[in-house]
Amino acid sequence: MKHLFLPLLVLAGLVTHEVAAQAPATAPAARPTGAAAPALVTLPTLRGNGRISGVVVDGATKKPVEYATVALLPANGDKPVDGTVADHQGRFALKGLAAGAYRLQMSFIGYGSLTQPVTLAEGKISLDLGTVALTPVSQQLNEVTVTGERPVVESKPDRLVYNAVQDNTNKGATAADVLRKAPMVSVDPDGNLQLRGSGNVRVLINGKPSAVVAGDIATALKQLPGDQIKSVEVITSPSAKYDGEGSAGIINIVLKENNLQGVNGNVGLAVGTRNSNGNFTLNARKGKLGVTAGLNAFSFYAPGDQEVDRIDRGVRAQVVGQPGQTIETTGRLYQRNDGKGMGGGGQGRIGLEYEPAPNHALSLSLNSALFGNRFDIDINNRYTLDQGQPTSTSPLFGNYTREQTMDATNRSYDLLGSYTRSFGANSRREWTVLAQHSRNRNQRDYDVTQFPLVNPDFNNPQYREESPNIARNLESTLQTDYVHPISEKQTVEVGAKMIQRTVFSDYEVFRTNLSTGVFELEPSLTNNFDYDQDVLAGYATFTTSLGKKYTARLGARVERTDLRGNFQNQDDEFRLTYTNVLPNVALTHNLKQPGSSLRATYSRRIQRPSIFYLNPYRNESDPRNISQGNPELDAEFTDNYELNWNTFAKGTSINVSVFSRQTNNAIERVYTTDENGRVLATYGNVARNQTYGLNLFGSAKPLPKWDISGNISAYYVYLSSKTLNTSNRGVVYSANINSGYKLGKGISFQMFAMLNSPRIQLQGTSSPWQMYSLGLRKDLWKGKGDLTLNADNPFSSYVKLTNDFDTGQSVSTNTTYVYNRGVRAAFSYRFGKLENKPSRPKRSIRNDDQKQGEGGNGQGGGN
Repeated sequence: MKHLFLPLLVLAGLVTHEVAAQAPATAPAARPTGAAAPALVTLPTLRGNGRISGVVVDGATKKPVEYATVALLPANGDKPVDGTVADHQGRFALKGLAAGAYRLQMSFIGYGSLTQPVTLAEGKISLDLGTVALTPVSQQLNEVTVTGERPVVESKPDRLVYNAVQDNTNKGATAADVLRKAPMVSVDPDGNLQLRGSGNVRVLINGKPSAVVAGDIATALKQLPGDQIKSVEVITSPSAKYDGEGSAGIINIVLKENNLQGVNGNVGLAVGTRNSNGNFTLNARKGKLGVTAGLNAFSFYAPGDQEVDRIDRGVRAQVVGQPGQTIETTGRLYQRNDGKGMGGGGQGRIGLEYEPAPNHALSLSLNSALFGNRFDIDINNRYTLDQGQPTSTSPLFGNYTREQTMDATNRSYDLLGSYTRSFGANSRREWTVLAQHSRNRNQRDYDVTQFPLVNPDFNNPQYREESPNIARNLESTLQTDYVHPISEKQTVEVGAKMIQRTVFSDYEVFRTNLSTGVFELEPSLTNNFDYDQDVLAGYATFTTSLGKKYTARLGARVERTDLRGNFQNQDDEFRLTYTNVLPNVALTHNLKQPGSSLRATYSRRIQRPSIFYLNPYRNESDPRNISQGNPELDAEFTDNYELNWNTFAKGTSINVSVFSRQTNNAIERVYTTDENGRVLATYGNVARNQTYGLNLFGSAKPLPKWDISGNISAYYVYLSSKTLNTSNRGVVYSANINSGYKLGKGISFQMFAMLNSPRIQLQGTSSPWQMYSLGLRKDLWKGKGDLTLNADNPFSSYVKLTNDFDTGQSVSTNTTYVYNRGVRAAFSYRFGKLENKPSRPKRSIRNDDQKQGEGGNGQGGGN
């Protein structure tokens, strides 16, 4: 219970004290959800030393309008001579202006445009306009269609943003389908997630960790409908404010929300051949109080076939006719699996926001999810020896056919509370306190019924086995952050965080006793495992301008980690404590082209293994292919270097980055083969990983109705392991393209395609793969509704994934056929009255410090 109540009690005490002591002022505001990205302008003008400044505010609430577009027009004519974008406090400044008469035009989605004359007199250096008010536009959905749109992909100074809401092919899709389209991100058909070639990536939802993604990422991405995702933010060089986790970077999934006054919502339904879902959202906001709620349900159908062909060298065999005499020979495994899977579940979320006073904001949210699936697999297994005969007469190591059922159920929730204290409309000073409690409970069971391969009697099983495994993860977090501007050009950020994690795994195996035929507990494969991880962290970041063209950010994060683990059947528990300093440095050069910059960064990051890697549960449902986690894994540390160039002009955006990443104690999957020809897959800190890469991203609008964006990534990877006496290297690349065209009369077309080269692994490689999708959308009822038809891989019935590995004793080719061709129809309807209202900046907990599960292949800890 301490995990749940301690952080929330501390938060409640702090809030009570601060609200009682508040002084009237105006709170800062965030860019309204769904607002169009401002368009910066490249403008020639006569230069001087004049300056025009001011603050753009909401005419009704008097709160700042963030990121409003400001254009300076000549006294006569409409061609801008200069321009800028207001900051998050609504402030703007135009510098280096010549004396003369102008018109200043300010605009933002949801507000009426305002143009006013301004004059810079000769000899007058500065003109401060004070506050400039924009009038909000009330919008009734059955009368007005909101047409402001962001591009599908945006390039920002510290991240790339994929605006999923603008991509028609996401209707009725899953989160995995959405993430595939984000720049630098790869999600293969089996669910394995990578960012710039590394699986060491932290996934956040709305800027905070979620119990939904606490374990197996591939399973988690099936739970979240793509219709609920507003955007995906890809952050490759996080500042010291973020946890040190995610050596490749952070992927933040932003769900759809709005800050609109009144009552409004959305209803959606999608039906397809591979997956279907329905969702409902409701938002109610009036004055100081806002309530949001959402509910969705989904189902999926997933047939798949798998082939395993393996050669095992050095297998111990019995010499025929000579009892007790053994020889080393070669074993050959031929396995064919035919499976069908289906599953589903739902999610619910509710949030409350309240502003008791102008400088204070409170929020409380609860998110809960339930997910389940079932796979029925028919297995035909044949194992032969070149010489001799098996040393064991057990039917487990012979030739057989099996009926196997695998069931998984996942329940999770997140409870988050936050308090934000601001210090005036024009002040960047801010203090936040956040508390979160998360719980994830995962149960995975399998049941095996085995028959002889030749002349099986399906009414008389040869062997039976079943195993329940329950894994639970509890996590409580208390976090505080403070931002203090020293001057207009210098800012200090400090913060502290405490995380308490408790992991529990209870696993049992019941088998047929081959001597007695009795179904009984197998003690060697049964145990309880407890694991506690406590993290205490603090950070500081100093940001300063170095003249007019340079900005420097210096930061460091200190993290202390305390670990404790214990098996029920062992007297000794293991303990480990370590403290790490994680520096973070960034230098940005603002180029002459407005919005163009060159940025160099360095950061050191930490990757702690999650329950997916730690779970010691030994899965022997396939006696020739065994998987097990490793509870003795250490954290891995990575040094990241990146040089990034970003520019845009006339609707075209370009982002180029080169990077280097080095990890000396990388956690890698390790395959070993025993003398009986059994392969064990587990994890170990066994490798050095060096990666050098290049990423190119571009987006353009060749025609007013046509937009196109694309991403190309290429990197050289070198993996080496002294422990395993092996290494592997090679060049890996990937590319994707996303394009949309508006055909008129509310009809639009969208297409997406991607390709990936073979992937390099420590002990092998995985095959290349490609995916593509097409979408057609029709707006209905003046924009209140829409109907979308989507097709995934319509011209190919399956994707073939091949994974080759060589343990030095075994050479294996595992082939999976993923039948992902599908079509679906999706319908959505929006209702309610909308009145734009800027909101406060969202603050959230980001527990980025754990290495998460790789994919849904059943290996690893099996939590």
